[in-house]
Amino acid sequence: MPEASTLEELRLFVDGESRPARDGRSFESINPTDGRPWARVPEASADDVDEAVRAAHAAFTGEAWSSLAASDRGLLLFRLADAIERDAERIGSLETRDNGKLYREMLIQLQLVPKWIRYFGGMADKVEGTTIPLDRPSILNYTVPEPLGVVAIITPWNSPVFLTMMAAAPALAAGNTVVVKPSEVTSASMLAVAELAAEVGFPPGSFNVITGLRDTGKALVEHPLVDKVSLTGGIEAGRAAGHAAIERLAPVTLELGGKSANIVFEDANLEAAQAGVLAGVFAAAGQTCVAGSRAFVHESVYESFTEKLIERAGEIRIGDPMDAETQMGPIATDAQLAKVADFVDRARAEGAAVVAGGEPATVAGHETGYFWKPTIVAEATLDSHLAQNEVFGPVLALFPFGDEDEVVAAANSTRYGLAAGLWTRDVSRAHGVARRLEAGTVWVNMYRAMAPQSPFGGYKESGIGRQNGINAIREYVQTKSVWVELSDEVQDPFVLRA
Repeated sequence: MPEASTLEELRLFVDGESRPARDGRSFESINPTDGRPWARVPEASADDVDEAVRAAHAAFTGEAWSSLAASDRGLLLFRLADAIERDAERIGSLETRDNGKLYREMLIQLQLVPKWIRYFGGMADKVEGTTIPLDRPSILNYTVPEPLGVVAIITPWNSPVFLTMMAAAPALAAGNTVVVKPSEVTSASMLAVAELAAEVGFPPGSFNVITGLRDTGKALVEHPLVDKVSLTGGIEAGRAAGHAAIERLAPVTLELGGKSANIVFEDANLEAAQAGVLAGVFAAAGQTCVAGSRAFVHESVYESFTEKLIERAGEIRIGDPMDAETQMGPIATDAQLAKVADFVDRARAEGAAVVAGGEPATVAGHETGYFWKPTIVAEATLDSHLAQNEVFGPVLALFPFGDEDEVVAAANSTRYGLAAGLWTRDVSRAHGVARRLEAGTVWVNMYRAMAPQSPFGGYKESGIGRQNGINAIREYVQTKSVWVELSDEVQDPFVLRA
């Protein structure tokens, strides 16, 4: 294990500067590939949080940010996109070291992030109001969209920069300033991005990153100068953040968990569907909010489809996420690994059959890493713990179905509603089922796709609000209605007129 003195020392990024936590507290970041610490991360106190929020507030209300023309904000976002694109390999390797996801997947994400930033950078000077025709032609009524102020952004460990910029890019484009609190598991990459923001000219206080544990996040969402909270994470974290924000009547955007259904009809291209089901749950080791962790397969093809899935799952190469030949890396933390094991053990205890995987994996040279085999569970009931709760790991629950009504009811039978997939060659069925599924995103004959132009968010307990597209800009502005009387006629209700 590395000596404490050899660990990389990370620093907070507040008001345009990198600095340690005020009280010197820190915690270790663990590389899940070998289970060993590699960096020391500052644990921001309530005082650190206060300084970051006040810096953001000062930048918003003073000359640093609010005085910038919208087109200049857009230009800064374009420059940040260029810098991230330039440093994608370095930032991607930091993310892999922190969360164990495949380096090539992180690199793809870091190559996509600039597209998101440029999309919203181009929208910065197009945040427009409207003119509203009223019954009295002498009155001009128009609306002005205005930024909210300081936006607190809290993000999880599975895709740190990507998920952060889904919130930060529209917030900044709309004219807000931000304070980002990344997951304690994955702090390094966002600190690197904050330094790039300063490098390309973001004014001090406009882009702040604080790191820490639960208390740090709590202090941030409860701060009286935070005007909006955007959180991506689990339901319980979202509920806690939502309660704290609503105490101050601050708005929230919450992108929470999922228990997404992947539905395979008998007329589907079964080879494409098999690839989609596998990728939907085993890509990123299942550590994605849209993981297709429930697969519903028509009973006429269920047996052969299952046999092929079991065969393919057993062929997935588990290993070092930095290795180009690896197809699935480790689970991000030892606590998450234990959670995955508990789900599988509980499924067995409830009578389900584990037909593939179901146990830790050992990787030569990384015996202390947090690896788990791709796992397929059959014969679980729809009301079982596995079928109703998010695993956030490489565990697939399989269910046969007989007809369309049955599978739609089954797919909708959870508190979640983030995403769903369906596979069929029947165009009418595809559109009809898509309308009936209670999910914010439905993919047809594809899975796990996203674009900056297309809104993303959940139904039911999977979230509040939308990210991406012009919908995202609307999450970070408030609308002012302006009324102007254009005539000279005196409107005096206390003067009697003949």
